[in-house]
Amino acid sequence: MDIVLALGGGGSKGNAHIGVLRVLEREGFNIRAVAGTSAGGIAAAAYAAGYTPDEMQRYMAQLDQSSFYGFHLSGEPALLGVDGIHKALYKMIGDKNFADLRIPCAMAAVDLESSKEIILKEGGVMDALMATIAIPGVFPPKRRDGHLLVDGGLLDPVPVSIVRAISPRRRIPVVAVALSPEMAERSVIKLSGLITPSPILNQIARLKVAQAFEIFMRSLEIGSSAITDLRLEIDKPDIIIRPDVAHIGYLDRVDVADVARLGELAVEAVLPELKRIARRRRGIFRRSIAARSDE
Repeated sequence: MDIVLALGGGGSKGNAHIGVLRVLEREGFNIRAVAGTSAGGIAAAAYAAGYTPDEMQRYMAQLDQSSFYGFHLSGEPALLGVDGIHKALYKMIGDKNFADLRIPCAMAAVDLESSKEIILKEGGVMDALMATIAIPGVFPPKRRDGHLLVDGGLLDPVPVSIVRAISPRRRIPVVAVALSPEMAERSVIKLSGLITPSPILNQIARLKVAQAFEIFMRSLEIGSSAITDLRLEIDKPDIIIRPDVAHIGYLDRVDVADVARLGELAVEAVLPELKRIARRRRGIFRRSIAARSDE
């Protein structure tokens, strides 16, 4: 059963994508293309590079999450630096280009200078990753191909239209994984942990800017959730998977296995519907091939 997969952004919530991928593989789904925004871009790149969900989980679990972020003291304006997360991702991805990946893969970013969405699907994967995770004002933007790029979640939190565009066949079902809650559940979005200092961000938790940062991150999540709903309504994936991760802040330190398990549970809840959609689309495709062969 062929599908293509759009993986949404959400910082630490993104570990849920590991569980989503694991159950999809276990149930016999063949992921033919993958696109991601922000944390979804990390999962997309790792999977397209050939890592299994189990390998992804083991790697992420052994990382020191408190070393991902630090003060950003030079270069582009940003509150936090990303040397730690760059180092961790580079050990997985290295110098791979998109052409080196085993399945089509793309990521979403936004150009601050043109205010347009930029689809990253060529060139160096690491450059694309550092662009798609660049929360504006928090992490430094990435200069690439004449653009000044930041987190694609500003315009496309779950890149359904992007994965549809790189799909090897038009009728393959599009599965969207959104890490934000539906409208009725939006009040459970968790604060990022800066008012009550989190282990990862204790560098800035005692500063007067901490509460302003907290307000900004909460506002970003609220806006991203609303844009997610609007884009999903417009782009119309065949099915939406929503792991129960609203209680996790963007920059929280998490138990990777626990968050991955939330992804597994979310897929299991929609499996019957997903299998029906995949089988129906496969039947339509086969009938279409047969009709063309009879002409």
